[in-house]
Amino acid sequence: MTSVDLDDRRGLLDVLERYYDAVPRSGARTEDLGPLTLFVREGQGWPYYARPALGWSGAVSAADVTRVRARQRELGIPESFEWVAETTPALQAAAEQAGLVVHEHPLMVLGPDVPTPVVPETADGSLPRAVVRILGPGDLTLPSALAVPRLAFAEPGTQVGEAGLAELEEATRACEDDGSVSSMVKRIHAGLSYIAAAVEDGTALCAGQHQPVGPVSEIVGVATLPTARRRGLARAVTAALVADARSQGVETVFLSANDDDVARIYAGLGFRRVATALIAEP
Repeated sequence: MTSVDLDDRRGLLDVLERYYDAVPRSGARTEDLGPLTLFVREGQGWPYYARPALGWSGAVSAADVTRVRARQRELGIPESFEWVAETTPALQAAAEQAGLVVHEHPLMVLGPDVPTPVVPETADGSLPRAVVRILGPGDLTLPSALAVPRLAFAEPGTQVGEAGLAELEEATRACEDDGSVSSMVKRIHAGLSYIAAAVEDGTALCAGQHQPVGPVSEIVGVATLPTARRRGLARAVTAALVADARSQGVETVFLSANDDDVARIYAGLGFRRVATALIAEP
């Protein structure tokens, strides 16, 4: 995969399609089901999804989606589909006809010509301030960094929420018990995932990852403990992830924002919306 100019949207979307097809293969097996590829995770971690087969340019029908959903139920995995609206426009109608709900997310790219954002030594907010750093595989903060998204995604949005340190301690123990930590340690050692966190008193209050494949990397899972929101932690963690990716030779960094409010945070770092990422689920 090679970097492309952001103004060449067709070429950029082709680069992202190859990335989307490549990145799950490090931790999943695939099943080819006509116009769709089903990724089935092997081992611990978030379950994968189905998406358009790489290079598929034909039609996608509701029957195709229904066939994949049946296979997902048979395997006991979520009936989830992910794709880019502009690349596979027919899939949205097919998914909806098959009874799925489609969610839209701004797809944003930080091109090679955009300067690397400055990473603050401490994240914005009240004292004591959280220190932002990249976590190594033996970092004692790693379990809480993996636990934060579980609480944040259960309480979405950008407003200050209810889940705090007590809930984070419980979620951290769950991550240690279910094998998530050991699985992530292997991914870090293999260079498949890199984690940044805003750490305060030895606990991650915000964390996120980037996952490089050649000169392209996606930033995923940036999440803040609900009681620690509105402090600039997500912006600082994202800047750290961009800087780390760039230091490893990554030229094109991209992400999918949850909504327009979150997209404005990323736009402040230089990310530009280029398309719409779609997720379909029951």
